[in-house]
Amino acid sequence: MTQISSSNNPFHQIPPEVLENYLKGYISSFIREELERFVLTNEQRAKELSLMERVIKVEEELKSLREIESARFEAMEKRFETLQREMNARFEAMEKRFEAIDKRFEALQREMNARFEAIDKRFEAMDKRFTFLQWFVGIGFSAVLGLTSLMPLWLKLFH
Repeated sequence: MTQISSSNNPFHQIPPEVLENYLKGYISSFIREELERFVLTNEQRAKELSLMERVIKVEEELKSLREIESARFEAMEKRFETLQREMNARFEAMEKRFEAIDKRFEALQREMNARFEAIDKRFEAMDKRFTFLQWFVGIGFSAVLGLTSLMPLWLKLFH
């Protein structure tokens, strides 16, 4: 270092080597402290930035998961709608089958009723025939009985 020649300088009375050593020590400790403070501050900022980046990544992942879940729910809803439509179609087909069965049953019922009515008419006709035969046989027996009763009288009269 260069020597200071001014007489009113208070440092002039201190030997230059001591002053130089003192200043070197002071400056190096000052620089070291400032560097440490700078490094700590920057490390803190780096940690904060790292945390912010992590938070941003987590938020992005959560957003992505929400979108995926939303898409899944929409897909499931479509599947349920498809199942519901299929079930409705099957129930409608079953309903049509039941309606067809009901119509067949009603047709069979009408056919059976018509057959029973025809059989009833046949029974009525047979009943009339039996009644007629009963009267005819009754009258015939009565006539035969009457003739057989009158026969001895007739034989007496004509013989």
